Amino acid sequence: MSKHLLLIDDDALMRRSLAFTLEQAGYRVSKAASAEDGLVFARREPPDLVILDIGLPGMDGLEALHFFKEQLDTPVIFLTARRRELDEVLGLELGADDYISKPFELDVLMARIKAVLRRWEHQPLPANAPLPVEVGDLVIDPAAHTVTINAQPVELTPREFDLLYTLAMKPNSVISSDELLASVWGAEFIGEPQVVYVHIRWLREKIEDNPNHPQRIVTVRGIGYKLEPMERSPEDHH
Repeated sequence: MSKHLLLIDDDALMRRSLAFTLEQAGYRVSKAASAEDGLVFARREPPDLVILDIGLPGMDGLEALHFFKEQLDTPVIFLTARRRELDEVLGLELGADDYISKPFELDVLMARIKAVLRRWEHQPLPANAPLPVEVGDLVIDPAAHTVTINAQPVELTPREFDLLYTLAMKPNSVISSDELLASVWGAEFIGEPQVVYVHIRWLREKIEDNPNHPQRIVTVRGIGYKLEPMERSPEDHH
């Protein structure tokens, strides 16, 4: 079954030529000239991956990204003609899975598409996993794909789940950013620690009492992160 890609770009020539190339490579491609049209397509037939131009007329790519991520949980690769690093990091902080600057080499884009689809399909859980892991009051069940703190459920994205699970497999041990990248994202992301940094921040927002003073996911400067157990007292119900 060929993968369904949704290409959203307001440049008609770019849309046509890129869609042709992707179809030649064996993908099924839907095209949209605006984020609004793209969202309509995606609701009707959810894609496996969205290739999204940032600078769109009307709703821009950054706004559209929230929808694709939060409602459809679809991986997104940003296309950007603005090369300032600020834009690129902003894209990742908002949750894009990858970004590529225009003009780009087609084989580079193809490699990125394959890498993102592969990571998305194979959530890296150990083959013999599925016993729940307990770290203090935090319980991660890889078989059910659930996380609870003090018996309260916590909603995580697939990537956040894998990151937390990887840390929980070695509680109280420091795991380097590169180890986390290799385990959770894949070897081609080694050397891009900002990806880990951003996802750690999102995780902290969901599992820490005070994300600015984390007590569970602790940063060990210059090395990486470690997950420390926290116990709740019975009367602590907040």
